[in-house]
Amino acid sequence: MGLIRAASGAIGGTLADQWIDFYTVPQDISQTAAIFPAVLRSTNAGRGSNTKASDGIITNGSKIIIPEGYGLLTFQDGELTSLVTVPGAYIWDTEALDTKSIFIDGDIVSLLVKQSWQRFRYGGRPSSQQVALFVSLKEMPNNRFGTQNTIYWDDAYLNTQVGATTRGTYTIKIVDPILFTRRFLPASFLQNQKAFDFLDPDNEIANQLFNEVVGSLAAAFSIYTNDPNKSNRISSIQRDSIGFSSSLSKAVEDAFQWSTERGLAIVKVAILGIDYDEQTKSLLATVQRADALAGARGNINLQASVAAGLEAAGSVDGATGLLGLGLATGSLGIEGLKQPDGDNKPNSTDVHTDKPTLSQPNDSLMVRLEQLKQALDADLISQSDYNDAKKKALGI
Repeated sequence: MGLIRAASGAIGGTLADQWIDFYTVPQDISQTAAIFPAVLRSTNAGRGSNTKASDGIITNGSKIIIPEGYGLLTFQDGELTSLVTVPGAYIWDTEALDTKSIFIDGDIVSLLVKQSWQRFRYGGRPSSQQVALFVSLKEMPNNRFGTQNTIYWDDAYLNTQVGATTRGTYTIKIVDPILFTRRFLPASFLQNQKAFDFLDPDNEIANQLFNEVVGSLAAAFSIYTNDPNKSNRISSIQRDSIGFSSSLSKAVEDAFQWSTERGLAIVKVAILGIDYDEQTKSLLATVQRADALAGARGNINLQASVAAGLEAAGSVDGATGLLGLGLATGSLGIEGLKQPDGDNKPNSTDVHTDKPTLSQPNDSLMVRLEQLKQALDADLISQSDYNDAKKKALGI
């Protein structure tokens, strides 16, 4: 009526030697194969080739070895009769009273499976012949995605819509084998015992999944860049595969219910490239320049520009060039060159009205010399520049 557990844990050569014939995972199975029939191994100490019986068909007394990272599903007339996610050795028995139909451990996959088993469990009596299929519980890699056309999303940090083409890979994991086989796996894979491989170019279901991932990319980028925990920076995506996989998984789930309806989940994503459109490139360059000139760094850059301006002004006839640039900022002195810091805005009471400013029509020789001295004291011009400008102002 079900399975009897014969041994547990990882299966090695010693246990395999105890059984001349047993069913297990094919030796050459692909990493991207999700569902595939159990194969019979016989002779050569239990590690030979399949020499009799049909792949995937077990009967009373059949021995089955389930390696780490795989589960076992048995079916009768398309109905699920048993499920195992615990690695070990099992015997299918149609008569014993101590058999069980489900063996699960405590991981997240098995907890989801237990809920589905209660909903879909088989109500009849298993026959003497069962279809036995293995299901991969590992991450299945190398599922590629890419966009030929530009996708657009709203970016919170840039405060506008941005566009890019992108490409990368993601891993898929079956988190609920029952949902996957009942709601998503085509009947032909159960009836013909074919392998369901996500990278099979003729697998239309896999192609559909690819299209759904590509269709969710814009929403995933928007979710990621609007998440305050990611600092709202699109530049963080390529070094945050786990964070972006969560955003992509959410976008796919919201649109296509992969987890709740199909028992699938996106686990990891690797972005191999993001090519922004020209408008976004220009905007990013502007934002990066603004970031570089922010705060104390901005003050240093500004004062360096002032120094360069004063040196250039020295080549203008007399001290007029210096005054024309307005770099001395009148009575505010050199301190007026600093950018506002937070709420520290210039206060009108700080202005000394006893000194002339550039806004006042006063270009006396003393004001010119005082402005030159302020620039020298602030190390914005050299002593040599000061001496030359002073001579020109005095007409020497």
